[in-house]
Amino acid sequence: MIEVHHLNNSRSQRVLWLLEELGLEYSVVKHQRDAETNLAPPSLKGIHPLGKSPVVRDGELLLYESGALVEYVLDRYGEGRMAPAPSSPEYLRYRQLMHFAEGSAMTPVLLKLYLSRLGEAADPLLPRVHAEIDNNFGFLDAELGDADWFVGGELTGVDVMLSFPVQAIRMLYTLDAFPRLAAFRERVIARPAWTRALERGGPYLF
Repeated sequence: MIEVHHLNNSRSQRVLWLLEELGLEYSVVKHQRDAETNLAPPSLKGIHPLGKSPVVRDGELLLYESGALVEYVLDRYGEGRMAPAPSSPEYLRYRQLMHFAEGSAMTPVLLKLYLSRLGEAADPLLPRVHAEIDNNFGFLDAELGDADWFVGGELTGVDVMLSFPVQAIRMLYTLDAFPRLAAFRERVIARPAWTRALERGGPYLF
């Protein structure tokens, strides 16, 4: 059985959502952030040297990195669900947006998070960070357009990956300038599989 090492308020929530969408059996090992530092606990370093989540154990395999985890789960257990075929004209778009989630979208999110802890000392950098947020999330808003989901009009692994940066930027910044992304987030949290994932993972701030 798949074992998910889940850290509260983290990227691992979307892994739980993916597993629920696919109807797979899995177990959850919960790790709680430090109440003062908000850092992951030492218990995660006992699972993987980076001490980060998500980490998934599947038999003898120990897997990390959200994008790789989503791709692994869909390749091994998806049975053609939630991903276009490699021969599909949508496949390149799928791969690019899959990696955009962590490669581009999360960079200004993390900068905004870290700067929020510096108070006035962050003021000189905030305009540049906000410009990068507007650039990257404006791009995503336009890419979604009038569709419900990002690739082929159906829920895919790309939506799973992009859910976290969209949720995070809503909390740290705003989605007011990105109405399509705001509607996307509402569709995500309305899904029964999302509700089940929250029940398994516990409280989630985003």
